[in-house]
Amino acid sequence: MDSKTAIAVGIGAGAGALIAAVGAPVVLGAIGFTSAGIAAGSYAASMMSAAAVANGGGVVAGGLVASLQAAGAAGLSGAATAAVSGVGAAVGWLIQYMTGFRDLLIRAQDSSSASFLRRIKVRAVRQTSGEDMGPIMTAATIGAGAVVAVVAAPVVLGAAGFTSAGIAAGSIGAKMMSAAAVANGGGVAAGGVVAGLQAAGAAGLSGAATAVVAGTGAAVGWLTSFFR
Repeated sequence: MDSKTAIAVGIGAGAGALIAAVGAPVVLGAIGFTSAGIAAGSYAASMMSAAAVANGGGVVAGGLVASLQAAGAAGLSGAATAAVSGVGAAVGWLIQYMTGFRDLLIRAQDSSSASFLRRIKVRAVRQTSGEDMGPIMTAATIGAGAVVAVVAAPVVLGAAGFTSAGIAAGSIGAKMMSAAAVANGGGVAAGGVVAGLQAAGAAGLSGAATAVVAGTGAAVGWLTSFFR
């Protein structure tokens, strides 16, 4: 694909991860899995009723309904957020990929059929030979990039010294805090980089931060698909 299409596809992957990470809690609430419990008359209530009938009157702990309600009440776990972001990134990429392929078909109408078939054959040969990844492998790489980024971010923060117990002495985080204090006349600015990183290290990434990390990971995963 040309450079413009390639950039659009990469943006689609990142946007897919962002939308999935931010949208999942919204969707859970909309179907009735809320922080106050399963909403009466909702789709979630229908699911709970069906699960109770299937299990002899109770909802199985750890089952689908229980897990969705736990996510609706307390938010998605790190693993669930990573999975949702990875799927969203892959879907976003596939949508943009198919859009780009459709545009290729439209442009082909203005050229000879022989030229168009030659371009399709070259693409197929490159993918079959392993020189280019096929769409499924590329989507998997993008999804993996989003998942790895979301899972790795808390680990990286902790390794840098931004921990649940505060900024570790002698760490990179401590050096960043010292530099920020000097730059700000003795204090660390609220809402600044250091404060934001420490808040994430102490309480975990916010939904918005997770979405950004997932989108970045998806974009990096997409870029790695070009290097084989």
